[in-house]
Amino acid sequence: MTTNQKIALITGGNRGLGRASALQLAATGVDVVITYRNNQAEADDVVAAIGALGRSAVALRLDTGVVSSFAGFAERLGAELKSRWERATFDYLVNNAGHDLTASFAETTEKDFDDLVDVHLKGAFFLTQSLLPQLADGGAVVNVSSGLTRITAPGHAAYGAIKGAVEVLTRYQAKELGARGIRVNTIAPGATATDFGGGGMKHNEQVQARISSQVALGRMGRPDDIGAALAALLSDANRWMTAQRIEVSGGQSL
Repeated sequence: MTTNQKIALITGGNRGLGRASALQLAATGVDVVITYRNNQAEADDVVAAIGALGRSAVALRLDTGVVSSFAGFAERLGAELKSRWERATFDYLVNNAGHDLTASFAETTEKDFDDLVDVHLKGAFFLTQSLLPQLADGGAVVNVSSGLTRITAPGHAAYGAIKGAVEVLTRYQAKELGARGIRVNTIAPGATATDFGGGGMKHNEQVQARISSQVALGRMGRPDDIGAALAALLSDANRWMTAQRIEVSGGQSL
């Protein structure tokens, strides 16, 4: 195994945008570590699909809402890096894991809010912090945000606000990690046909038609649209890009 093989770590890589990103990166020659919270069968399927592309992959369990678990995860990651790749570091971190909440501002509970903060904000903040010794100099971080930081939609006040905080965090990380040559950017997907948030955008034709009518390119996003953009952002072609918010929405709600 060559030590210059690029390796990406994608949280929540067992389904949806994380899965699409893992496969797109593998197609460009990147090996992948994915994390999953509960569904090991889905994660194993992604590992097998990456193997079919000729790349190496492993799935590790992680709940990104439990900061106290990050030190143990870093140890398990280190063991995998050493045994599979004969390395102590990896190159790309994608903070993708997350869940949705649909509730009006008036009805959002403190627990709902705290659960979102734990996974989306504290998770991205402290997991990146925990993995800094293993993130290679000259590497890259992508924090997955949402088009809902620009586009307001009833029922997403908490989710949109917390993703907005992730975008601010991205700029601070880019500033502080730049000395190590690590670039940090945000990808903000628009409405995409996945199972996220109950799968309404994937299975409800009325919802799809309504949203498609608001998109300049005339259709809903697909997971591969986001995965391809993320793979391109991590590529060396974008080595001079950092602290940026890249919206991948087809021109939604312009």
